[in-house]
Amino acid sequence: MRIFKFGGASVKDADGIKNVLDVLQKVGHEDVLVVISAMGKTTNALEIVIKNYFEKSSAFHASLQEVRKYHNQILLDLFEDEEHDVFFAVNSHFADLEYFLRSNKSPNYNFVYDQVISYGEIVSTAIVSHYFNEKGLKNNWIDVRNFIKTDTNYRDAEVNWEQTQKLISKGIKKKALNITQGFLGSDENNFTTTLGREGSDYTAAIFAYCLSAESVTIWKDVPGVMNADPRYFENAVLLNQISYREAIELAFYGASVIHPKTLQPLQKKEIPLYVKSFINPLLPGTSVSKGEDLEPKTSCFIVKKNQLLLSLSSIDFSFIMEENISEIFALFHQFKMKVSLIQNSAISFSVCMEDKFGNFNDLKGILSKKFKVAYNENVSLYTIRHFTKEAAEMVEKDKVVLLKQISRETMQVVTKE
Repeated sequence: MRIFKFGGASVKDADGIKNVLDVLQKVGHEDVLVVISAMGKTTNALEIVIKNYFEKSSAFHASLQEVRKYHNQILLDLFEDEEHDVFFAVNSHFADLEYFLRSNKSPNYNFVYDQVISYGEIVSTAIVSHYFNEKGLKNNWIDVRNFIKTDTNYRDAEVNWEQTQKLISKGIKKKALNITQGFLGSDENNFTTTLGREGSDYTAAIFAYCLSAESVTIWKDVPGVMNADPRYFENAVLLNQISYREAIELAFYGASVIHPKTLQPLQKKEIPLYVKSFINPLLPGTSVSKGEDLEPKTSCFIVKKNQLLLSLSSIDFSFIMEENISEIFALFHQFKMKVSLIQNSAISFSVCMEDKFGNFNDLKGILSKKFKVAYNENVSLYTIRHFTKEAAEMVEKDKVVLLKQISRETMQVVTKE
């Protein structure tokens, strides 16, 4: 079985969905499981709904109706018959969402977030599945929450691999086209959980691992994995081949094409990952598999914007030792801070990190009781794999360098621009 993943950009409108159908007809669709994300910017739109819901904003109902209107327009563009079953199916899903928002009693933001945000994927896959059936491409619509089981760490859930393996290996039809959602799972009480933003790639890898799939293909609006984000770097080049190890390094440092969690399960079973263009589906794209680290051999550039550079120093000039660092990292874990770079001296400790959940002010209050706290907000972290002198000079040009760290293969620079 092959696993395909299509992101939100590929199904952002009716033409995009028609193109996905065209891609499958060109590359084959028998014995394929397709993972599909929410359409376009639906996840962002639903985040606004959640924000308005908790703030009891007068804009709440309007923001929810905007999401319905967006999907309804796609339906009208795809289906001539407004009595088609798909209209009933989509309306039912939105009715379920509205019922949840009316009846919910939980004040837990992360719990509510997962229940609401999931409707982006549910509605998206319902529309795609019905459209494929309408066009003669028969498929099985699968609710991923019945197969991927997780803990209750809402918004960043951990997979229960043993339970998930059993459910997937027994429940997925082979020799057929299966369509399911990315990003989602469910806990032991069958409440929806999510695997972290951009977690649809991870969903594809989970199914691939549990089914011992032939391959995973992530379909993008780019020709494959580039050595740099073209939005920030000129003359980016296509990487034809990347080893698992190199891809994991790039993902760890924040390369956006491949989700950091995606690669480990694929590497365990040596399942190749392809990143290809849904615009030109017959081009070879990038292969992530056993083999050379990089082909062509070149510097790779990764940039993470909106980072936080935090510096802690001891109040009494005592050394910051292992027990202090252990305590600091326990707090980072408690407040869900994503650490990307660490540097310490005898009496100071600096980290570049991402405040994904907006918890820094609370964390700062606790740290200030034991340490002198200094920080810079909205900094950028540049990582260069296989760096050269020329590559380093290009990254540092016209920027204020706040921190630099160099190892044998990797250079990282925190800058203020």
